[in-house]
Amino acid sequence: MTSKQRVVVIGGGLAGLRLAARLAGGAAVTVLGEEQHVPYNRVLLAEVLAGRYAPEVAALPAAGPELRRGVRAVRVDRADRTVHCDDGAALAYDTLVLATGSNPVLPPLRGLFEPEGRELPDGVHAFRTMDDCLALSQAVRPGVRAVVIGGGLLGVSAARALAARGAQVVLAQQAARLMERQLDAEASALLHAHLTALGVEIHTECRVRGLTTAPTAPTAAARGAGGRRVTGAELADGYRLDADLVVLACGVRPRTGLAQAAGLDVRKGIVVDDRLRTSDPRIHAIGDCAEHAGRVYGLAGPALEQADVLAGVLTGTGAAYAGTRALTRLTLTPAGGGSPFDLACFGETTPRPGDDVVRFADATRRTYRTVVLRDDRLVGGVLLGELSTVGAVARTWEGDEAPLDLFHLLTDDGGH
Repeated sequence: MTSKQRVVVIGGGLAGLRLAARLAGGAAVTVLGEEQHVPYNRVLLAEVLAGRYAPEVAALPAAGPELRRGVRAVRVDRADRTVHCDDGAALAYDTLVLATGSNPVLPPLRGLFEPEGRELPDGVHAFRTMDDCLALSQAVRPGVRAVVIGGGLLGVSAARALAARGAQVVLAQQAARLMERQLDAEASALLHAHLTALGVEIHTECRVRGLTTAPTAPTAAARGAGGRRVTGAELADGYRLDADLVVLACGVRPRTGLAQAAGLDVRKGIVVDDRLRTSDPRIHAIGDCAEHAGRVYGLAGPALEQADVLAGVLTGTGAAYAGTRALTRLTLTPAGGGSPFDLACFGETTPRPGDDVVRFADATRRTYRTVVLRDDRLVGGVLLGELSTVGAVARTWEGDEAPLDLFHLLTDDGGH
């Protein structure tokens, strides 16, 4: 890659900015960021909503290459190798990188949209962007009734943050337990107990089928609010939850529209090979929008690793991408201080027939550890409580090694 080579990166999030920083000085890099905000770390949005961090704390380091904020790419012309933007600009590229991220999933709830309408009722929020976070922060106050739909990582984080702000929070989870994709039954039960102690009312195996709304007050309409405000959430069993706020935390979906319109191969995400190339060799994809070997990660760690690998691919200094072994961490800090609730989960937490499972639990110290072993190799696990050993466990898992001393590895001093 030469300094004359033009690289256009669509997406100003973690993946896009990481790649741009790695390529700075070696090419003419332009980053298109759709949001008006200074680029920020999405991982910290729950801490901003909880009031623990100011929004500027979540800001990412200033990008060295040219960053165009508030500019949306609307079309990719592969024949002319040009990106057309909503401000009328047309940017020529030698290499194009799609780091378009993902959109929140909006569930098919009765009453969510009016016929032929796409405006959410006042009081209904997704929780994906800084604008979502700031809107929720402005709406929440002590005693407000909030219903969070979705008990995955995002829903749990949102529920804890709203409870920290004094809201009366109900968490509705359709699955049988919280964070069912990451946690085993015992760890999920401990998380359930922790959130309950914070005042969160949790309903599992609970499907929300619709929202109830009322006309917005004239004064609110004059301030630019929509024509309806949410008043409650209706459950499939007929029960109704009163609500001033509803948070949609039902997962995310890769943003692939630009790639599809350009004729690229798209399945769950934008399909890429081991060099993170799409079906057009001049176009690459990284982060939440990319699908590698049939997998879309949707996590910060893999997005950063893909950016680093692609930087090496483009400069001819790196190896191919072989996938990421992603470890998920969550820290829930009580609003009034005290010990945080820390958990980490990785790999396959549900054992297969023939696997060995090793568990350590200490009720006094509120720690729980379980790992799954297959052919004497660590393939997954959950650590909850004091996490000083998580680094050593993660290194053993990532290295696909047989643990030499499993007991020592899983005790609190195992990482030292």
